[in-house]
Formats: sequence, structure tokens, C-alpha cells
Amino acid sequence: MPLTLHLLAVAVFAMGTSEFMLAGLLPDIAVDLGVPIATAGLLTSAFAVGMVVGAPLMAGLARRWPRRSSLLGFLGLFVAAHALGAVTGDFTVLLTTRVVAAVANAGFLAVALTTAADLVPADRKGRALSVLLAGTTLAIITGVPGGALLGTLLDWRATFWAVAALCLLSALGVARALPPTTLDVAGAVPDTAPGVVGAVSGTTSEAARAVSDAAPGVVGAVSDTAPGVEGVVSDTTSEVAGAVSDAAPGLVGAVPDVVRRTVGAPVPDLRRELGLLRRPRLALILLLGALVNAATFGTFTFLAPIVTDVADLGPLWIPVVLVLFGLGAFTGTTIAGRLADHRPGTVIAVGGPLLLGGWAAFALTASQPPALLLLAFTQGALSFALGGTLIARALYEAADAPTMAGSYATAALNVGAAVGPVLAAAALTTGAAGPGPVWVSGILVAAALLLALLRRRDFERVEGGAR
Repeated sequence: MPLTLHLLAVAVFAMGTSEFMLAGLLPDIAVDLGVPIATAGLLTSAFAVGMVVGAPLMAGLARRWPRRSSLLGFLGLFVAAHALGAVTGDFTVLLTTRVVAAVANAGFLAVALTTAADLVPADRKGRALSVLLAGTTLAIITGVPGGALLGTLLDWRATFWAVAALCLLSALGVARALPPTTLDVAGAVPDTAPGVVGAVSGTTSEAARAVSDAAPGVVGAVSDTAPGVEGVVSDTTSEVAGAVSDAAPGLVGAVPDVVRRTVGAPVPDLRRELGLLRRPRLALILLLGALVNAATFGTFTFLAPIVTDVADLGPLWIPVVLVLFGLGAFTGTTIAGRLADHRPGTVIAVGGPLLLGGWAAFALTASQPPALLLLAFTQGALSFALGGTLIARALYEAADAPTMAGSYATAALNVGAAVGPVLAAAALTTGAAGPGPVWVSGILVAAALLLALLRRRDFERVEGGAR
């Protein structure tokens, strides 16, 4: 696999840490901001909504932009949102910053998925995506538990600052991995997207100094005062970016130079690319991906209260369970990456029922620490093996949409990530209480398997003609 692909995975690691880190921070956030834990869980759904909207929107806007500039711009906006989120004391502001960060994350991931697929031969897309998604699973293994531990030892705000710093380091890798392309100096940022990409510091070093100035002693302590930031929130993305600019001067600058069109690079017809969504097999795969991911996020979002309230373990066990889930996710993604190109139907036929049985066992034995630890690993492995295979198939089916295919997969998965936590939060108010989110995960996977069974002929054709 090309070195560039591995460096893109580093950036995915940084953003993946943020996407998943709330699983270990929800109890502290709920107490600090004075909201119920079910309400705090909506932060996960808000992030997913931003991903759903941002993936196709950002991919569409960035079609004429150089990929390097797009990736760095999305990273800069992501850092800005985390800076504001780290200093706010208002839940609504934090919720807004999660949406903004998700839009940036979605744009980055949509471009990165398409880039990764283009870096390798056509018959190795599955392997390439497994390398890229390894950044996400490694985030669950190390970044999320590390963030939970940092939140336990200090507070949740320190984790937000750490993610901002990590993203700046990731930007250095992206800048080195993807050299500048030949640009049309007459081009400029489209008028239809003012403030969406936001502004990114002129150089990575300036942004790094800005984070250092804005958050002295990330590992030591988090400042309790943030003049000019508290209460500054906007109903629009551009005003949120402005609030961050006021709070951390220099962190948010201007988009490097201007975003210009690549000379001589033909841009595929957007209407034709969007028309691919009418293909029944592509729509089926995207729906299955959404259901599986809804199941994954339904339980993952509420792992912390399951560990402390259902299994009656101490807070320091939360990072341990998150590590096990992440190790399982990494294992599942790696194994499935070797099968997704040629045996996708087998992965779904074998992994799907095992995943369903695992969620049922998890719900019944969550109060038993040994079973909780074991099933955290197995469910992470099965969830990401199945999800990773579906992502690969979506990209194969959408191969005729080179600039939008990645956004289709991203949007579908995050529809699931938005719906799953909402349904799981509702289950907390039922008689199922503590293990309720796990039962929701089982129901969602059962629905996916039923749908796949009804449309099994499509997967038989995929198996026979896997590219």
C-alpha cells in the first residue's frame, strides 16, 4: 500500500478519536453542563447529522478543488470547532460545534475515501479502504480510551484540546503526503460556499502556535476562563467560526491562498453521479450499512453507563472496555479487508448472524464483567467487519461516481450513527433500562439481516462478479 495512504490514515485517526471519544466522556459532560445523560447522548447524534449533511455537500463543493487544499481546509475547520467546544459552558453551543466539526470531518473523509480508492489498482480497493479505516479503529483502541482516561484524570475539556492539537499534527502529514497540484490562478472559492470551508490558518505552524496560546498546559490544566467565548454562539456555521476566531486569534485564518481548479482535470457530471443512487443494489448496500452502523453506535455511545451502572465497575474500567472494543474493531476491519474484494457475500452471510447473536448475548450478560469484556471485543470485530465490507461494496457499486462515491458511503453510515443513539436513548427510559441500548442494536441488525435475506440474489451476483 502507498505511503500516502498510511498518512491519510493518520488524519483519519485524529478525526476518528473525536467522533468516538464521547463514549467515554458522556457522564462527565452531563454533570458539568447540567443535562441528563440521555440528552448528552444527542451530541453523538448531532455529530452524525453533520456527517450526513456534510458528506455529499462538501464532496459536491470540493469537486473542482485540489484534493490537498480540500483536505487541509477541512482539518482547519475541525480544529476551530474543537477549540470553541473546549471552552464553552453551554450545551447548545457544544451541540452546534459538534455539527460543525462533523461537517468538516465528513468533507475530509469523503475526499479521503475517493483519494484512497484512486491510489491503488481497481482490484485492491477493499485493501486500501481497510488501511484507511484502520485509522478509525486505531482511534478506538488508543485515542478514545486515552481521551477517556484524560477526561477522568483532568476533565472532558482537556480531551477536546488534545484532539485539536492532534489534528494539527495530522495536517502536517497530509501536507507532506499530497503535494500541491498545478492550479489555475484565475480560479477562486465558489460564491455558493462562503464560510462553509471556513478559514484555515495560513500555515500549520501558525495554527499550532495558536492552539498552544489558546490552551496553555493541555496536559496540565484547562483554563477556566475564556473571555469573549462564553455565550457566543450562532445559528449559522460562519458565525460559529467567527466566535472561534475571537477566542483563539490566529487559529482561524484564511483559506491558504485561494482554492483554485486543477488545470486540465475533467470534472465528472454531478447530475450523472447523483443518478447512480437510483441503482437498486447500491441503495440496498447503503441501507444495510446504515442499519449496521446504527446498531454499532446505539450501544457504543452508552458503553460508559453500561460499564458503571449495569456491570457496576469503576470509572477506570471505561477505557479498558473501550480498548477491547477498539481492538476488536481493528481485528474485524483487517480480516474483512482481505475478503471484501472477492467474498463480500460470505462476510455478510457469516458475520451477520454472529453479530445478531452477540448483541443478544451482550444484553443478557451485560451485568457480568467477564462477559462484558469478552463481548466488547467480539462485537467490535463483527460490527466493523460487516460495516467495512459494506463500505467497500458501496464504492464498487458507485465506481462511476468518482467524486461522490465516498460521500454516499459516509452519509449512509452516519444516518445510522445519528439514528442509533436516539433509539438507544429512548430505550433507557423503558423497562429495559441499562441494557436497553444493546437490545436496540440487536433489533437493528435483525432488520438488516431480514432485508439482506429478502434481497439475497443481489449478493449472489456480487459474489460471482466481485471486482
